[in-house]
Amino acid sequence: MSLFGFIAAERANHPVSLMCRALGVSSSGFYARQRRAPCQRALHDEWLCEQIRRIHRESDGTYGSPRVHAELRREGVRVSRKRVERLMRQRAIEGVPRPRRRRGTTIRVKGVRPAPDLVGRDFTARGRNRLWFADIREIPTGEGKLYLAAVVDCFSRACVGWAMADHMRGTLVRCALEHALMRRRPGQGLIHHSDQGAQYTAVAFGAHCRRAGIRLSMGSRGCALDNAVIESFFSTMQRELTGRCAFATRAHARTAIFEWIEAIYNRRRLHSTNGNRPPAEYEIYMSQPRPIGEAINNYVRTLKPKELISS
Repeated sequence: MSLFGFIAAERANHPVSLMCRALGVSSSGFYARQRRAPCQRALHDEWLCEQIRRIHRESDGTYGSPRVHAELRREGVRVSRKRVERLMRQRAIEGVPRPRRRRGTTIRVKGVRPAPDLVGRDFTARGRNRLWFADIREIPTGEGKLYLAAVVDCFSRACVGWAMADHMRGTLVRCALEHALMRRRPGQGLIHHSDQGAQYTAVAFGAHCRRAGIRLSMGSRGCALDNAVIESFFSTMQRELTGRCAFATRAHARTAIFEWIEAIYNRRRLHSTNGNRPPAEYEIYMSQPRPIGEAINNYVRTLKPKELISS
């Protein structure tokens, strides 16, 4: 804020002449500044602020400056990210902060041999239905805990399957997987990656995956980084929904989570991994033919360093 801007903001509390003497500026300069028409940049800043407030409001107050800037660029507005950050900071427009890490709901069974780790923290996929990540989270409500099992496609980060119940038995994760299989109908060779929870190491779940032609993969014990894709999904959900709402009933939580996953996360929310496109839009975009140079660049991004050297 400039000196004249400070004086204008405080003129209701202190005399203008007194503030001008204390700040070493002339009162005639202040009044001349007040009568002067705003410059073109100031008018453009005000217009930008209206667009920023609209985008922030449409995101239910969840977007910070990176996604607000990305949405402006998608709408054809040419503006720098630093300018968006400055305008949001001056007007106290903020996104939701990252939540604290919470303890997971993993329950292990001694003596059960988990599946090998087929992912190795390589969170890239060259197409839909090649690599899925799965996990469970608990959501507190006024009636007790509600458990959500989700399946996320690594390619677009879309939530392709989910199930909710007042328990976290093995049937919960099987229902989430069945939901994903019914919607996506993947081919043979799909990798399903999860932690070493009892629901995923159960014999019934393993047999169900084998019948569907799915290869099981599990991360290291007690390491959330091996399952970072689904951990990021749940962290986003907590930051934008479950951490901001107090659900009176399980039915209330079910409705809100359904709307957030299907209407907001999959179809509207910008995802940085997808080049700031929503998962559904990203899958359509990647399925369309593109210039050969862009196609080659997208393919090279999915390669590991060893594959680049060998090629």
